Amino acid sequence: MRVLHFYKTYFPDSFGGVEQTIFQLVAGSTHLGVKSTVLSLSSKKSNDAIGFGGQRIVTCKSNFKIASTNFSLSAFQKFAELSKTADIIHYHFPWPFMDMVHFSINHGKPSVVTYHSDIIKQKFLLNLYRPLKNKFLTDVDAIVSTSPNYFVTSNLLQQHRDKVEVIPIGIDRALYPPIELGRSEKWRSIIGEKFFLFIGVLRYYKGISILLDALALGDLPTVIVGAGAIEGELKKQAASLGLKNVKFLGFLSDQDKVAIIDLSFAIVFPSHLRSEAFGISLLEGAMFGKPMISSEIGTGTSFINIDADTGIVVPPSSPRDLHLAMIYLWRNPQIAKKMGINAAKRYFQLFTADKMCRSYHDLYKRII
Repeated sequence: MRVLHFYKTYFPDSFGGVEQTIFQLVAGSTHLGVKSTVLSLSSKKSNDAIGFGGQRIVTCKSNFKIASTNFSLSAFQKFAELSKTADIIHYHFPWPFMDMVHFSINHGKPSVVTYHSDIIKQKFLLNLYRPLKNKFLTDVDAIVSTSPNYFVTSNLLQQHRDKVEVIPIGIDRALYPPIELGRSEKWRSIIGEKFFLFIGVLRYYKGISILLDALALGDLPTVIVGAGAIEGELKKQAASLGLKNVKFLGFLSDQDKVAIIDLSFAIVFPSHLRSEAFGISLLEGAMFGKPMISSEIGTGTSFINIDADTGIVVPPSSPRDLHLAMIYLWRNPQIAKKMGINAAKRYFQLFTADKMCRSYHDLYKRII
């Protein structure tokens, strides 16, 4: 079975949650007889290469961007070429340019779209895009929601409920590097061995400013791993609040990341807007058996993290509630440990890459 994935960015140009999902799906499906090609845009140049696990990674040069949407003139021809040999087209939503390509190229192949998120920020442009978006979602053969929570709370998914299936994102521990003793000791000497950890791209919806305000109520040791457009203003905020126990480590390698997750006391994930549709960093924490703190925003974060079982779920945008949750875990390490054990159990039950890949494989076969 040959599958063509189409999304605006992919490794190694970009390292977000959607890219990670595609990577896990592509890598985990090879043993099921799936040959995958990933087509994306690149700000650097067009390229055609073989990546991890034999996946074919094709990039088209991005010509311009409008409101976070990349456009590429060469992508039309490349998509037409690659779709000819594909058995399934697998789209990853949202990306308005993708909808344009879909209708411009009459590929005639079965199509699946993984619905990663509602469009939250671009309100005015959403009104212009709405007719095309609805036509696109009506035209594809199946829509996948990454959690039952998001399916229930998304008005758009409810409009297309008859073709929606829920397949949670899964990750494979074997695709992460092993924990190196020397690297762990290095980080223990730098950041200690009891700290809260946030990992992710520093974007507006991640709620890091809320986390910093929470820490102003009690300066608990906290490590922030990741880079992004708002990194500078977050560091200024931390300085203005007089926070002494917050460490910004920037973007780190996977080897360093797993060492720090393993050392951490708990994962804190304060995303406060629905742009955070799932939360793979939470899933990584669960995989490593860490208790979690997240906000109730009606998305996959509360499907991964179950309040009072795998961690604590707090109201969004509330520094006080976030602070109280952090204090509770800090002062009750045995409860925190039990929550971490429960988180690992839930990961193995619901969120392995093998489970995700088999579910998609079954969907592909039914659609074909």
